[in-house]
Amino acid sequence: MDDRAFDTLTEYLGRIPGIEGKIGFGSDDNGLWWVKFNLDITNPLAWNVVQELGHVLNYISTDERLPAVFYPASPPPYMNGGPQDFLSWVIENKDSDFRPGTAQKWLEGRLPQPVDNLDEWTPD
Repeated sequence: MDDRAFDTLTEYLGRIPGIEGKIGFGSDDNGLWWVKFNLDITNPLAWNVVQELGHVLNYISTDERLPAVFYPASPPPYMNGGPQDFLSWVIENKDSDFRPGTAQKWLEGRLPQPVDNLDEWTPD
């Protein structure tokens, strides 16, 4: 998969509150892909972001599951350090027909809008 296929998704994720640093991505020869990013867990909206991404990507509904999963990933904490420095978040695709741009459209249609407006991330 061409790296440009990730442009809209990584740009969108970079606008989400608390997501910081470089957003990594990759794919295999079967068209399966992943993106990996860091989330500032001290950001007051960090767990709202985790909750929203988990809802859309993991469990939008019992009948409407996406072929992607969102989960935390970490090297061994006993060898490195705590979650502030070593906890990452991954979106992993499980279907070659589900492209990064499609994931971005699903997120954009269901996450707070505009995604970079901090006021939209706090419940009423």
